[in-house]
Amino acid sequence: MNELDDMVVNAFFKNQLKLFPKQVAMTRAEAKEFLEECYAVVVNSPKDVLQYFVEEDIDTEGADEESILAADEVFAVGDGRYLIVEA
Repeated sequence: MNELDDMVVNAFFKNQLKLFPKQVAMTRAEAKEFLEECYAVVVNSPKDVLQYFVEEDIDTEGADEESILAADEVFAVGDGRYLIVEA
């Protein structure tokens, strides 16, 4: 599942300052376009976030689920899914 539906776009739009020092999108349409351009990934669970990090060779040594989900590039969508944006 990698659909950039309204919930996913809204999660990023509302919380983009978590990852970037200033807004990269001023509208939800710009947010969706930005996510499409940077190949953002939507996963279904915390386990999938960890699996993505491992597959992308992102250091997770010593990290627990809470710290992985709190990573700047991970956005909780609000329905159990997570958006991962690599800046």
